[in-house]
Amino acid sequence: MPTYETLPRFAADLDRLTPKQRHRFRQTVVAFVEDLRTGRFRAGLRVKRVQRAPGVYELTWSMGTGPAGLATLQYGPEHRPGTRTSSGAA
Repeated sequence: MPTYETLPRFAADLDRLTPKQRHRFRQTVVAFVEDLRTGRFRAGLRVKRVQRAPGVYELTWSMGTGPAGLATLQYGPEHRPGTRTSSGAA
């Protein structure tokens, strides 16, 4: 499993999600990790680079009613051989 670390803002944003939103986000994380292993992201995750922010990516985890669920991430150095580290905010 890829390793990760979160930023304080991520924890605060996660706490503000409703239980339904949190469940959807966790489902998206499972799909994201699966795709990291294959080296190819499914179209439904809508992973793309953030303009004018080198090394930062975003993925969309909710397009339902209300504000879109977006998470940003960036890759870091390996902490364990064969794994990538990502840090992010929801």
